[in-house]
Amino acid sequence: MLPKVKITQVRSTINRPKDQKATIAALGLGKMNRTVEKEVNPQILGMIKKVSHLVKLEEVQ
Repeated sequence: MLPKVKITQVRSTINRPKDQKATIAALGLGKMNRTVEKEVNPQILGMIKKVSHLVKLEEVQ
């Protein structure tokens, strides 16, 4: 079983580049304070790194 992470959007995508908006949407976010749980893999880590200034991370036990 892969470890999981909780991703919460804490900043708006208004006035952000299209690729950052698309990354937020691909993560299943899009509105402030929306949270999703994802399994950690290289693709998800890359997406998180790209929008790290817009999201907050928590490890899920």
